[in-house]
Amino acid sequence: MSVLSLITGASVPVQLVMAMLLLASLFSWYYIFLKVFTLRRTSRQTAEFERQFWSGADLKDLFQRAVNARESAGSLERIFEAGFREFTKHRREPGTDVGALMDSTRRAMRATYQREMDKLESSLSFLATVGSVSPYVGLLGTVWGIMSSFQAIAGAGSTSLSVVAPGIAAALVATAAGLFAAIPAVYFYNDLTSRVKALANEMEDFSLEFLTIAERNFT
Repeated sequence: MSVLSLITGASVPVQLVMAMLLLASLFSWYYIFLKVFTLRRTSRQTAEFERQFWSGADLKDLFQRAVNARESAGSLERIFEAGFREFTKHRREPGTDVGALMDSTRRAMRATYQREMDKLESSLSFLATVGSVSPYVGLLGTVWGIMSSFQAIAGAGSTSLSVVAPGIAAALVATAAGLFAAIPAVYFYNDLTSRVKALANEMEDFSLEFLTIAERNFT
């Protein structure tokens, strides 16, 4: 009994369960590869922008570069752009209070930070759902396969292995399919989540450092 023959010989509900798990697994791997490449690119862009920022480059030049390359700019660069734009806009106003100015700059950077984090965290909830639900979906196929085996026993009036084995084997394939979909989803969800948290910490640290520099330049 090959795996393919077990799948094709399984009952329709069990086949539907396996098809659902296959689709969930395919979508999981799609989002996994997409998110891995996205986070790698974001990490590279973050490191490059921090290198330029701390190398003593002119902040106006960095701001103009971020504006000109807004579509291809990294997350940290967009946060810097939002903060620098807000800071320079209100700094020119006469009688500007430093506290209000820094608070406005902080809110602008925080809003952009939140939008960037929403992008980085997108699809992670799907991986979490697949990782937590897939084993139970596979278990549903297992239960249904065992029920089909009992029905085959009742119909044949025999408990021989040839009667029982196909249904039970198909049920075990459904269980394996659930684990096959769940294990990669859980592993990469944890891995990608830790990468996103690391990037979030870098962005938050940069925001605080930029606000400190901005406040020092104001005074």
